[in-house]
Amino acid sequence: MKKNSHNSKRKFYKKKRFKIIASIIILLVIARLALPYIVKNYVNKTLANIPEYYGHVEDIDISLYRGAYTIKDLYLNKVNAKSQVPFLNFPKTDISIEWKSLFKGSIVSEIIMYNPEVTYILEDQEATVNGEQAELDDWTTAITDLVPLEINHFEVHNGKVGIAQITTEPSLDLYMDDVEFTAENLRNVVENNNKLPSPISGSGVSIGNGNFNINGAINLIKTIPDLDIDFELTNASVTSVNDFTRHYGGIDFEYGNIDVFGEIAIANSYLKGYIKPMLKDSKLIGKDDGILSTIWEGFVGLFKFILKNQGTKTLATKVPLEGDLSNVNAGIFPTIINIFENGWIKAFKTEVDKDIKFNDALNNTKK
Repeated sequence: MKKNSHNSKRKFYKKKRFKIIASIIILLVIARLALPYIVKNYVNKTLANIPEYYGHVEDIDISLYRGAYTIKDLYLNKVNAKSQVPFLNFPKTDISIEWKSLFKGSIVSEIIMYNPEVTYILEDQEATVNGEQAELDDWTTAITDLVPLEINHFEVHNGKVGIAQITTEPSLDLYMDDVEFTAENLRNVVENNNKLPSPISGSGVSIGNGNFNINGAINLIKTIPDLDIDFELTNASVTSVNDFTRHYGGIDFEYGNIDVFGEIAIANSYLKGYIKPMLKDSKLIGKDDGILSTIWEGFVGLFKFILKNQGTKTLATKVPLEGDLSNVNAGIFPTIINIFENGWIKAFKTEVDKDIKFNDALNNTKK
């Protein structure tokens, strides 16, 4: 009898242990199934609380084994937007733990965005609610809050950035397609003595099929980041900006290309740099222009011919930029002098000049 009683107790405890383990497994499965909905509700609540904006996320995928989740179809726009074009449209954003930094003792995240679109409609962003303009920090802080850890690695693949004005006739649209962008070491996980510890690089295809490239370094752990970058836009068709030149200058181009080169350094909110636009092998006055347009464009074209470098067929200048970020000055007199220098003295190089250093901005702040 005692033996049977002992066996009964063992069976009872085995059954009880099995039920406990089974219950824990069931609870974990339920929690795993519910987790995407919990995260989705949190994300949508965060977007809903941004002043002057509305946003939504369609779906969330959770990948526990790699410590990641994927946000699908996130969009954000102004409440009183005059267009239906989303300000932010992110089809797929993958947020995960950066394992290589974890092995170094730092818990940070990496973000990879696929096909993101940022479209700045001027009329939409001017829209107000109750007469108050939305603050930039309102939506940038909210988007950052969707990432549970500090961001250290950031990638963009096949992105698009655009700015447009829709109330003009015709509407004005500047954009860049096929944007690829990478930023590393944003939280200084890799320690070094470099004042700008985070390298960045990017590329894209502009309006007019120009090739855009940007390279440099940044220190993001500041309220206003320090940076040192250079950029270039090459072989963009100038006819692609005819809507702008016609709207603002009353001229358009029959053919030609435009290059833009530049360097910018920012240290402690002080900026120093330049932009160098170069117009190549261009011709004003289209065949379909009226008599008044032809006269005006011919007048402009005469000065363009006089100031053009006859050897390289370029009309170019170099616009110096310098000052505190709240009051950056573009040197008008040097800009004019540089037009004559390119046309009459020595043609500018069709490349970045490499004459702006981070210390150029830093030394001015020390002064």
